[in-house]
Amino acid sequence: MEDTRDTGVTGPCAVRRTADWAGPVADDLDGEGAVQAACGIMHVHGRAGGGPLPLAVDYAATLGGVLTAQGVSAVMLARHRGLELREVRTSAAQGALLALCQYLAEATAPPDEAAAPRIPVPSDATASGAAVGSATLVSAEGAAFELETLDPEAWRQFWARLGVTARAAGRGWSPFQQRFATAVCVLPGELREAARTAPLDALRAAAGACGVSLVALSDDPVPPGLPEPVRLLPAPGGACVPRPGGGPASPGALPLSGVRVVESTRRVQGPLAGHVLELLGADVIRVEPPGGDPMRGLPPLADGCSARYAALNAGKAVVEADLRTAEGRAALRELVADADAFVHNWAPGRDVRLGLDAEGLWRVRPDLVYAGASGFGDAYPPEHTPIGTDYLAQARSGLAAALRPAGEPPAPSLMTLTDVLGALVCAQAVVAGLLRRARTGSGVRAETSLLSAAALVPRPPVRRAAWSPLELPLRTADGHLYLGERARADLVALARVTGSAHAAPGAVAGRFGRRTTGEWRERLRSAGLGATEVRTDLSTLPADPAFRDAVVPAPPGGYATVRSPWTFS
Repeated sequence: MEDTRDTGVTGPCAVRRTADWAGPVADDLDGEGAVQAACGIMHVHGRAGGGPLPLAVDYAATLGGVLTAQGVSAVMLARHRGLELREVRTSAAQGALLALCQYLAEATAPPDEAAAPRIPVPSDATASGAAVGSATLVSAEGAAFELETLDPEAWRQFWARLGVTARAAGRGWSPFQQRFATAVCVLPGELREAARTAPLDALRAAAGACGVSLVALSDDPVPPGLPEPVRLLPAPGGACVPRPGGGPASPGALPLSGVRVVESTRRVQGPLAGHVLELLGADVIRVEPPGGDPMRGLPPLADGCSARYAALNAGKAVVEADLRTAEGRAALRELVADADAFVHNWAPGRDVRLGLDAEGLWRVRPDLVYAGASGFGDAYPPEHTPIGTDYLAQARSGLAAALRPAGEPPAPSLMTLTDVLGALVCAQAVVAGLLRRARTGSGVRAETSLLSAAALVPRPPVRRAAWSPLELPLRTADGHLYLGERARADLVALARVTGSAHAAPGAVAGRFGRRTTGEWRERLRSAGLGATEVRTDLSTLPADPAFRDAVVPAPPGGYATVRSPWTFS
């Protein structure tokens, strides 16, 4: 991913970009696997299976690429506003850490004794072809599928149609609902067995009758019909007078300093998009329902507020308004009248029903950048659009197949991959929209979705080969180690370092349990072979000297935070 060059743009908008693997992380991160291992992606993704596991796609590199595009666009916008910026630096590691900011906040917040402990999952546990800690279910034909509902009553009714008792369904609701936070979903065996006895068509019918979304998983990592990541559409009518947006920036300011963004969002995709814009310097005003966002109360709490919520929303101004009322909608329009951009991730059609769609808000602010972040865009007919959440987007996009090698059943990662990437893509769409507005004076509608973001992750048309033992995290005497590309490729040298009598992957892998991770890293380094310690406890990350310039340790009563992923100069 190492890339240091000019963008090719000359004149006042010339930008120099630097993007590499490690950025400010003081460790020898030489590729995708090393970043996933060191920053904790392997740990969170592997929770469902009981141990660290790599993603079989270049997810961290994709995050780094989007951050680079955001940084370049932000600098170009800043130049239009008179700010003397010419260079941006970022990295895949900083993208990975940003993707884990909620998990890091949860791991470093004060412990909540009242919260239910996470259920441990044996590393070899499987059920019906899927890991016990996965939410993936399998039908009578052996077809894997994902369910989604945010309604506990719809959940109970679905399982009742399959003959499952309300008690068993109730025991499954909590891990199912919490999987977004825990990356683990240990469902009662009765639920898996009930799904296993029903044909897929019957399961679809039951889901449809109860308002539950069901998406079948495919082995195809690149299904047809995937959308472009971002769609920018100009406001109809004549252009306004071009203006910089947010007024002139003062020297030393961030690229979006003075830009005002109003957001009405929930869960992860929308709030994280606003957080990214805030990191770029924007003033973000968050519209919440009366009484505040219910996510504020989810444990663990830090200073009386959910650490997970705060990781995405700290620093934003909050205005409470009931958008179901005329008064609440008028309050939002008043905020938008003084804003440069509006961001929402409402359910399909809600903007039109409320009269708060792009056309409605352009009447208030003709040059507004209006960003709608959905689950699936227009990939489905409105009446058949699934609930727009992360795991269904992984399933529909083929990412659930791509991130696991051939020989393993397709299954989404329970790390919220598309929520995070969807947030970054939405934020990039806003910055690109602001840049277009600065050049044309016209308002812009920016359309992104979880599905379009998932399509951005590069993958070949066929699934990669099965993992070799040396391509997986290796258990050591005190943890796990991930071998660098050169070490994996030189079996003879690896056998010599480990003392293996056979230069075979299985034989070499079996030797690593004899020494500690640190000892192996030193031995491998002396032989010119690289390896990375696999992070299996996010709470240890802030105290690691290698992450001093990338992570801010938790203050008393608080939680650790991720530093801005960009350096501008």
